[in-house]
Amino acid sequence: MAQRERMRFALAGNPNSGKTTLFNVLTGSTAHVGNWPGVTVEKKDGIYKNKVTKEEVYILDLPGIYSLSPYTSEEVISRNALIDEKIDLIINIVDATNLERNLYLTSQLLEMDLPVVIALNMIDEVNKEGDSINVRELENKLRVPVVEISALKEENISLLMDRAIDFAKKKREGMTILKDSPLKNLINEVTESLKKQDIPNPLFHALKIIENDELETNKHPDVYKFVKEYNDEHLSSQDLEAMVADERYKYITSNLSNVYSKKDPNKKKLSKSDKIDKVLTNKWLGIPIFIAILFVIFHLTFAEDFLYLNAMGVSFPTNFAGTPFKGLFFTEGGINSIGVILQNLVICFTDWINSLVGDLLTSMNASNWGVALVCDGILGGLFSVLSFVPQILLLFLFFSILEDTGYMARVAFILDRIFRKFGVSGRAFMPMIMGFGCSVPAMINTRTLSDEKEKIATIRVIPFFSCGAKLPILTACTGAIIITLGVGNADLITLSMYLLGMVTAIVALIVMKQTTLKGEVAPFIMELPNYHLPQFKSLMIHLWDKLKHFIEKAFTIILISTIVIWFLQSFTFDWKYIEYDPETLQFLGTLTTDDSILAGIGKLIQPLFTPLGFGSQLAAFGWVFAVGAITGLIAKENVIATFGMLAAVVGVALGSAEGEGVNEVVAMVQATNITIPALISFIAFNMLTIPCFAAVATAKAELKKGTLKYTIAFWLIVSYIVSSLIYTVGSWWWTSFIWVGAIALIILGIYLYNKKISSSRLTLNRG
Repeated sequence: MAQRERMRFALAGNPNSGKTTLFNVLTGSTAHVGNWPGVTVEKKDGIYKNKVTKEEVYILDLPGIYSLSPYTSEEVISRNALIDEKIDLIINIVDATNLERNLYLTSQLLEMDLPVVIALNMIDEVNKEGDSINVRELENKLRVPVVEISALKEENISLLMDRAIDFAKKKREGMTILKDSPLKNLINEVTESLKKQDIPNPLFHALKIIENDELETNKHPDVYKFVKEYNDEHLSSQDLEAMVADERYKYITSNLSNVYSKKDPNKKKLSKSDKIDKVLTNKWLGIPIFIAILFVIFHLTFAEDFLYLNAMGVSFPTNFAGTPFKGLFFTEGGINSIGVILQNLVICFTDWINSLVGDLLTSMNASNWGVALVCDGILGGLFSVLSFVPQILLLFLFFSILEDTGYMARVAFILDRIFRKFGVSGRAFMPMIMGFGCSVPAMINTRTLSDEKEKIATIRVIPFFSCGAKLPILTACTGAIIITLGVGNADLITLSMYLLGMVTAIVALIVMKQTTLKGEVAPFIMELPNYHLPQFKSLMIHLWDKLKHFIEKAFTIILISTIVIWFLQSFTFDWKYIEYDPETLQFLGTLTTDDSILAGIGKLIQPLFTPLGFGSQLAAFGWVFAVGAITGLIAKENVIATFGMLAAVVGVALGSAEGEGVNEVVAMVQATNITIPALISFIAFNMLTIPCFAAVATAKAELKKGTLKYTIAFWLIVSYIVSSLIYTVGSWWWTSFIWVGAIALIILGIYLYNKKISSSRLTLNRG
């Protein structure tokens, strides 16, 4: 007997109803969960396996939607999946704390000829307030099973699936809550007409035709003609779409809302979330608090004077010199932060591995070039990148906590006040803030934006919100500034560069929305979720995903890149090997790295970066910064991987040993005599320029045809201008007047451009 096919269940619900959390619990998946609408923008699938019966069910996670009327890409994806794919049952996830709003989608799902089970999620939040929901009464009114669950706490999940599997085996015919409305006769006649044509889900399609759904009216022009005639004759030519929506809400309010019982319906009490919001979303305090929170995060991750004790004159024990404690927990600047301690541990381990491998290869009489390839080329590059993994994970952990608690949704609400003035809604900030994790999913999430111009503008500024891959560049260069030049604090410099990215994004949005992408601002409506503590398991799953992605990248793209770069730095154009001895710090022959293929390429492109401070004005080996910037276009981690390999030969040229950690960049600073403004310019250029190949490919897929080339030009121009501004003003303060004049001319040009466009439109309208 052939094995029965797995049943297929679809998860459907409003944004922020806990749908993706439930999907992760059911399938053991690690899909990203954010405490805001639009995190799931494409369908995902997985397998649920019953631990007792071993029965398996195929689970389809659909994007969060408020309606099945396809106005956005998420609604189109969800609706097409429910209609076109073979679905055995819909699990409708309903936020129990917002029952009335969520039941609007439920009323539409019930109109399909599919079994539906309602998962009443966040019931623990309802109970915590002392409220209750009459589940039995709700079941009787909707005539489908209703199960109280908490996806976050994994409560009643087995019960939900048991009832769903049982109900999926039964046939169900669609029903509508509009059966007693003024539209009942029209609904019945259209439904019968579609039944005669053997249209599946006739009731659902009938309601969509009545609602003037363009997808349905185009498919059934004859039926739609009948609907218009009926409306003119019997309903006084009303707006049927608005009428259907109004009747749905009337029924839900009159017949379904009473299943929710409040502990004290007459008492108006502010919830804990409301009380917290009075401070965090305050008109004047919201932005400063957000910046303060970012500072604390960066301080915990990067500071080498954690409690500012050294700055206050507190001296530290010197008897730790020569022990791991000196470098691990203490520096000359004070106590290390958690992130620096973890980074130092990784550096100690990777240095030990590199030394062990080098000794092993030497004992096996390996050739000098073989030892150099493995220790300096492969391991040197990889370990330079991996040394920043602890800080990347720590930063990602803090951002994940902010997301899962619900705070990031508030940040979007706060920034909507600012962004709206610049022509972009707060909804656009959702994918932007995801850019702190990775630009790829952030760009995919722009599908939640209904306006094409807003989508293009958002995709273009997402890379300015620096992802984890750019963190090694920022951290290493910042450390070099402090160690070599004795200037600044790592945490403050890091925070300022992140803020630079955000400010650049806002300025770029202003320019785009006032010129090439001028248009109306889409409305931004979002119900703020309640604050809650993040789940430890969920955080660890996402951290593991981040680590796995980073390691996979390190041992694929970065590994290949380091081998190629080592080859280019080790051979001349006539294929002669440049040999050196790291023990004696001597090149073995007349050839040096300055004669390599890599140096030739670097010197060729180096003049392009002269206005940015790391071009022709640098001393010997100045080409390394140009090479680093170019290799970073493949993967941003390649910048430090390149420095990690080149540090060895630069160290030889300087007559000093190779550094570890940020000292790779220190070696570059000593070799090239690069200035502070130029090094900050280098950071800014890499943070703002063309992102990695994966992000560019994603942008190409998300943008309409022909837009990518302009987007790449936009990234190059913005990064070049901002970096030039930083270098010139930082080097010669009086150039600030030139920049102010140039900016004034740009503003004047935008004003005259808009005035000309407005005059042209006015003339056209009069004509």
